[in-house]
Amino acid sequence: MTPVKEALALFSIDAAKSLFTVQAFAAGIASVVAHSPKFAIRDIVGDIRFVPGSLQDASVELAINVGSLEIMDEVSVSERREIERVMFDEVLENRRYPKAEYRSSNVTSTKVGENMYRLNVKGDLTLHGITRGVPLESQVMVGDDSFRAQGSFAISQLDFGLKIASVAGGTLKIKDELKFVYFILGRRCDR
Repeated sequence: MTPVKEALALFSIDAAKSLFTVQAFAAGIASVVAHSPKFAIRDIVGDIRFVPGSLQDASVELAINVGSLEIMDEVSVSERREIERVMFDEVLENRRYPKAEYRSSNVTSTKVGENMYRLNVKGDLTLHGITRGVPLESQVMVGDDSFRAQGSFAISQLDFGLKIASVAGGTLKIKDELKFVYFILGRRCDR
């Protein structure tokens, strides 16, 4: 007798209840006095599918509107304008590359507690027109109608053809590495 395969449940990201940030780090001598800018990603959509109770056959698809990034630091209006101009026009070129997308190719899970899992996700990130493999590790808590996932990952800007930013006439330069931290709430939408 062939075992019955459980149906995949579909969960969509609740962007209003989720928090996804990216941290850039100041480089060189200016890093002692300069701040390392942190940005919130405001417009993120995506679907996560998995078999409830086991997270088998899980898959992840995310899309970010690159133009939705917003600086979280307390800076003057003129500094904000300059940081955003450099970020959107020179680094991300968001008019040419308006979206960043992530698509999983393999997800493995380990149960670590009641309704709690550790996920290892292999997948591809497409950013600035370049696709690279980016692994994710995530802690996930699953309920009947929702899930919460949290984790972090880092990327190299140069791997994605991004220009390393400098502002204030070149006195503040940014390191190659960007660190992403996320807390994502997903709501079941297949019922």
